[in-house]
Amino acid sequence: MVHFGQYIHTVKSIGNIVCEKGLTELDFDLEEIEKAGFEHFMLKEIFEQPEVMQDVMRGRVRLDEGRIQLGGIADQLERLRDAKRIVICACGTSWHAGLIGEYLIEEFARIPVEVDYASEFRYRSPIVGPDDVMIVISQSGETADTLAALRLAKEKGAMVVGICNVVGSTIARETDCGMYTHAGPEIGVASTKAFTAQVIVLTMLALALSKDRTMTDGEVMDALRCLNDLPERVKRILDYNGEIQSIAEEYKDARNFLYLGRGYNFPVALEGALKLKEISYIHAEGYPAAEMKHGPIALIDEEMPVVVIAPKDDTYQKVLSNIQEVKARGGRVIAIATEGDEEIRELADHVMYVPEGKAFMMPLLTVIPLQLLSYYIATLRGCDVDRPRNLAKSVTVE
Repeated sequence: MVHFGQYIHTVKSIGNIVCEKGLTELDFDLEEIEKAGFEHFMLKEIFEQPEVMQDVMRGRVRLDEGRIQLGGIADQLERLRDAKRIVICACGTSWHAGLIGEYLIEEFARIPVEVDYASEFRYRSPIVGPDDVMIVISQSGETADTLAALRLAKEKGAMVVGICNVVGSTIARETDCGMYTHAGPEIGVASTKAFTAQVIVLTMLALALSKDRTMTDGEVMDALRCLNDLPERVKRILDYNGEIQSIAEEYKDARNFLYLGRGYNFPVALEGALKLKEISYIHAEGYPAAEMKHGPIALIDEEMPVVVIAPKDDTYQKVLSNIQEVKARGGRVIAIATEGDEEIRELADHVMYVPEGKAFMMPLLTVIPLQLLSYYIATLRGCDVDRPRNLAKSVTVE
């Protein structure tokens, strides 16, 4: 809290004029000003995502030219395209973004990708060398485990590309080249807008790697239009804010959650579960939906809410089958579905809708309701969502 002291009179003589000035005490909280009317930084940052997406793509998505322009890696793009393998290293939420990056790069550019936890990378005698490219992802650019992985890869001759948010951070200085996410300061410990910014950067990278190699000009242009439309689509999801809050009220006392997704939405299931754990202290696990029958199905009963990410895509019917299996065992289902899908409403207990979109862009849509659901459950439980216990914004020690 900032206080400006009150002085009743200040008397000053200027020539023949005596001026008396009264100073009024101001009593305000700088944090309240920075929150721009939102109750918490986390909620503000969730709602900032349409603008952040525009900032990430500004000057990079060249619709008029039908291409991606990534100045930070322009000089190294051919080496990236010629890589025998790409290894993505990160921790936490950034690791989830990296998993989506694996799917994107392999689908668009047809380059083999592996995703490693940075905290495990240097303890398992990794095979990495001059023919490989490592991409390290960190919001702060200071994550200790990610820095250690970066340095080991460079020692072995690999090219290292950085994706981070903080200009001048250690990762930005020590990598061979890289891309800033331009997400702006993220105060909430649980990452939201930094995640979506990272995924967009990885999407743009995958498209840049595919140009003139694996995708036609028409396919690239179609993908660019999808990216360009993203901010407006996210705004539509944020309009469902009140409905998501109502769902949270029903599930705030649950002790466990299961999150299921397939394809691009499997990493989103992991991210949704992580957000709930981080800020509400409810145990939650994310799984590929098809893996439910390989263990987690034993946990399902009327006390186990199951969040199922089920947009209309190639796996839709398979996911509907998963929902039916959950319901047959008394489980309660919260579905994330494509707008206009009435079939899923007949099966699920609750539905959170997202606009229609191509499979590669769905993580950037389906993650938004999961962020809001976690936020509202946590606040209803009285948790400090901006400063969850035992967590730090940047993990700078092992």
